[in-house]
Amino acid sequence: MSFRPLHDRVLVKPLDAEEKTAGGIIIPDTAKEKPMEGKVVSVGAGVRGDDGKLHKLDVKKGDRVLYGKWSGTEVRIGGDDLLIMKEADILGIVE
Repeated sequence: MSFRPLHDRVLVKPLDAEEKTAGGIIIPDTAKEKPMEGKVVSVGAGVRGDDGKLHKLDVKKGDRVLYGKWSGTEVRIGGDDLLIMKEADILGIVE
């Protein structure tokens, strides 16, 4: 299945949360926090500015990004759990 977000929306695959702490303690699934880092799967075409021109997004497919803890809408596409969010919800790109 193929999916392309519209306008300034971004499709992100959350990266798995850490299984162990730095000290080696295994974290059970019930105690894990929601991941705040993910990989961009697909991006929309951009948003039209007041001048009528299409402004491309700063993020692109394959970027590793950080986003807010409660950002985006959870969806299931092709068996994968993904997030759809606006580009403004993304805090930055990990380089």
